[in-house]
Amino acid sequence: MSKFRQPYLFAIIYKKILFFQNMKTIKKDIRTLSKESLRVFFVKNSDKAFRGNQVYEWLWIKSAQTFNEMTNLPLTTREMLKDNFVINHILVDKMQKSIDGTIKNAIKLYDGLIVESVLIPTKKRTTACVSSQVGCSLDCNFCATGKLKRMRNLNAGEIYDQVVEINRQSKLYYNRKLSNIVFMGMGEPLLNYKNVINAIHKITNDEGLGMSAKRITLSTVGIPKMIKKMADDGVKFNLAVSLHAAINEIRSRLMPINDTNNLEDLLDSLQYWYEKTKRKITFEYVVFKEFNDTQKDINALVKYCKQIPSKVNLITYNNIGDEEYQAADRKIIEQYVKTLETNNIIVKVRRSRGDDIAAACGQLANKMIR
Repeated sequence: MSKFRQPYLFAIIYKKILFFQNMKTIKKDIRTLSKESLRVFFVKNSDKAFRGNQVYEWLWIKSAQTFNEMTNLPLTTREMLKDNFVINHILVDKMQKSIDGTIKNAIKLYDGLIVESVLIPTKKRTTACVSSQVGCSLDCNFCATGKLKRMRNLNAGEIYDQVVEINRQSKLYYNRKLSNIVFMGMGEPLLNYKNVINAIHKITNDEGLGMSAKRITLSTVGIPKMIKKMADDGVKFNLAVSLHAAINEIRSRLMPINDTNNLEDLLDSLQYWYEKTKRKITFEYVVFKEFNDTQKDINALVKYCKQIPSKVNLITYNNIGDEEYQAADRKIIEQYVKTLETNNIIVKVRRSRGDDIAAACGQLANKMIR
């Protein structure tokens, strides 16, 4: 072997040894284990199986962030857990409060990445708007999050933690528990299906936070095969679809995903959803100036809604600094409402909250950490 190659090969071998040593020292997030897996772990380590039940309760009912909080475990057991596992809980890096009471959180994840979540208070309820991905891959042209690169999916624990934190803030600032959850934050929930469903299970299960699934709404751009999968899986939460246009050409200009998941395929999946669940769909519909502000657009929406039991949330566009998109005139919103109501379609004009801190619909883009 050439004397010039020897140092090079030794360096490669040394780096590989370090890599595998580091791999051994990386501790697993304990929240990825099922209750049964926790019970097995304790038995294998000469402890009692019921310790697994205790730890599971601390993690998902009591929302423990450290092993030291698990005070009904012996000190030796807590030390064993520290030696083998971590709890990769979130951290509120920064918090902003709007003049209307809305709270936006910059959430730091265990690997340093950031997502945003929002607490939305009204007189009667407090809603958590949570994120499911770091960034987004769908490129909706009017959405600030859509302009971010998708870095990764959030795991179930990170989604669950957002709900726990917003519930804490709701009790602290508004003296009441969280009442509703919407998956309308950063990312597309149906492109992180497994983790989102697992998180919702932890949030709604009696061995978790115990919230009602009827108070949870998942918002999607509309991915037909995943909507059908949700229906087949028998989910109990509500479904909202970001529609924004009922004419394919216009919807594709706003939302490129419509090129591969068009309105006809979407409608087919929604009809399947209703047949399986008997629950109405909510259409979320932002009205833009010179995009979907004609009577033709209104009539197309009416026609679409009549094909599936549904209701409509009309949303005023929240500016993200893109001059191409502007809010439609108030008269157009009123015309939408009048025409929909005339056709016996439930419609509500949704007032965006938190726009002064970029926390309103479509504005989440980690601006406060830049």
